[in-house]
Amino acid sequence: MIRVSGNRIEVSGPLMMATAGAVLAAGEQALAAMKETETEFDLKAVEQMDSAGLAVIFGWVRTARAAGKSLHITHPPQNLLSLAAVYGVVEFLP
Repeated sequence: MIRVSGNRIEVSGPLMMATAGAVLAAGEQALAAMKETETEFDLKAVEQMDSAGLAVIFGWVRTARAAGKSLHITHPPQNLLSLAAVYGVVEFLP
């Protein structure tokens, strides 16, 4: 589900309630292990996402900020953008 390539963390598979805890923890571990201060989370291979996936992304943002790092999301799935719009948090997505 998580693969590190340089300063990019590639996320694949479902990002939903059933997988949220494991994916959050794996992303946090990847962030902690990275030396770079700018990290890209590539969501191109995310197959499904629900509101728990949105919470995971904000969890990664908190972890990155606490470590003095910046985080950017690339290739967000359309349903991520739709969920963020419904919850009124689009402007908070990195």
